[in-house]
Amino acid sequence: MSGAPSNFVDLHCHSTASDGTLTPTQVIDLAERQTLSAIALTDHDTVAGVAEAAARAAELGIDFLPGIEISASFPDPGTLHLLGYGIDPNSAALQAMASELIGGRDARNPKIVARLQELGIKITMEEVEAAANGGVVGRPHIAGILLKKGYVNTIKQAFNVYLGHGGSAFFDKERLESRDAIARIHASGGLAVLAHPTQLRTQNAAELDRVVKGLVDQGLDGIETIHSDHNDRDVATFEALAKQYGLLRTGGSDYHGGNKPAISLGHAAGRRIPAVYFEALKARLTVS
Repeated sequence: MSGAPSNFVDLHCHSTASDGTLTPTQVIDLAERQTLSAIALTDHDTVAGVAEAAARAAELGIDFLPGIEISASFPDPGTLHLLGYGIDPNSAALQAMASELIGGRDARNPKIVARLQELGIKITMEEVEAAANGGVVGRPHIAGILLKKGYVNTIKQAFNVYLGHGGSAFFDKERLESRDAIARIHASGGLAVLAHPTQLRTQNAAELDRVVKGLVDQGLDGIETIHSDHNDRDVATFEALAKQYGLLRTGGSDYHGGNKPAISLGHAAGRRIPAVYFEALKARLTVS
């Protein structure tokens, strides 16, 4: 490695296989420059980048955990994402799920582009596919084109005005029920972890507890306590829930490269993710 490996890891990041701007190899190269001792690649609804990332991590001597991030059904305005760690990328259950979800995403994108065209925005699916550069096409690629053409001033504005919930060109995507998503992660040999619980947008502690308890009853294995959206109070709350329900603790930056330029790999709102989180995941996977 370019420097002595630290005692820090990143267990939540994205590549061009979904909506990041660095290739899987480039993500691992960046992890080396950040002296991370371990990393998990968790692209949205796909494991297409896992083999490339794993190979590069092996070359550089970085511990690697194959992962995925799955969108599950949840009442508005919240969102529920589940991280799968230690999954077998060749699992039939996982491959079928990824095909189903990516198919739904592929069906949504032309609808978004058509609506934007109706709104007088000059954009084509060919431009969007070119922006994805062979990866899974997603809303960040559309947002990037809107920014490049001057229809918005920031990626965030593109989502607020056009692409996010309530936006004038928003269409929802195909989602699994949480029980099904957790079952498929388990069927592929992995562990299911609740990603960035703040994005559930629960109204109070009792509602948050109810949601987490429901997921635990469905087989949830862990909860992401450290994340770029989490403040000190959030971290303390999720640490307490992990202890209460015997859940593994995980953490990650949710790095997307240029699509979320304020986020740096290996850093989460001023915090680092300790290597013990990775070691606990590996230990549980070994036992199971």
